Amino acid sequence: MAVSELAHGSKAGVSARGGNVDAARLSMLALVVVLSLMPLLAGGFLLYSLSLCFANALGVLSVSMLVRYGGEVSIGHSFFVALGAYAVAIVEHRLGLSIAVSLPLAILLGAGMGFVFAFPSRRLSGIYLAVATMALALALPEILIGFEKFTGGFEGLYIAQDLVPGVSKALQRYYVALVVLVVVCLALMHFRKSAQGLALLMAQAQPRAAEAMGITRSWARVSIFTVSAALASLAGALTGFASSTVSPNSFTFFSGVFLLVGSVVSLNRLSLPAALVGGAFITLVPTYLAKAGDWVPIFYGVALVVVTLVANAGDLRRFLPRRRR
Repeated sequence: MAVSELAHGSKAGVSARGGNVDAARLSMLALVVVLSLMPLLAGGFLLYSLSLCFANALGVLSVSMLVRYGGEVSIGHSFFVALGAYAVAIVEHRLGLSIAVSLPLAILLGAGMGFVFAFPSRRLSGIYLAVATMALALALPEILIGFEKFTGGFEGLYIAQDLVPGVSKALQRYYVALVVLVVVCLALMHFRKSAQGLALLMAQAQPRAAEAMGITRSWARVSIFTVSAALASLAGALTGFASSTVSPNSFTFFSGVFLLVGSVVSLNRLSLPAALVGGAFITLVPTYLAKAGDWVPIFYGVALVVVTLVANAGDLRRFLPRRRR
């Protein structure tokens, strides 16, 4: 009952700020229109890069959602990304079905494996949960190589079947990834205003008050990790479809680290622009700075330091000496 009242109050507050909400929606609509018209101006390589950027933006959203609603950090979300990518590839190779069937299956597999991992570790938090997820990322390459009969081993698997036969592969991969990203961002926008979203935020910010209302912290952690893993698996399915191939080299320990980096760069926000910034940082920046060679990690480090300082500028001001009047 209290959560419903909070949701009603939140909606009232949003309606009071109708001008800001309308401006945000208009800017988001303009961004979607620009991205929809991009194939008319961009070449094949840029469309391919943007398709991967949209898929990685979903992976960034999955990590940001875990941080925002659960207050936890995961280094091993590459495990769930690989689960979705290989689900698409294996379904095509074994059953001959397109991504229209394997995409919902990837979401269900991600949610199921997220629950299987989250339930035993529901009492872990902070560095302990981060280390537990790191174990998933470290074990992932060996698992993919060990089940060579299904995963293709070192060579991996190819994804050749299209969603809509007769349409250009580049356009299919671009628009499918874009549509799914926009739909997920809209769903997260409504989730933030829902009673379930407020309940998860309450369980994180005020666990005792939430428990008094019947919302336990462990239930909230299991729930948000399950949803986050499903989003990561969806991102993996789109990554495999956009790149047309999956292999163990694409899902290493550093893949999970890069998703966390993208979440930090996007300031853990769940909006479409923030997701695109995080996805572009881990997709387009390495692509267009490949000529820099050994300087790429340095650019990454400098960018992370700058973003962290800007994001925490308010907290850092208290360490600066005050000016005398």
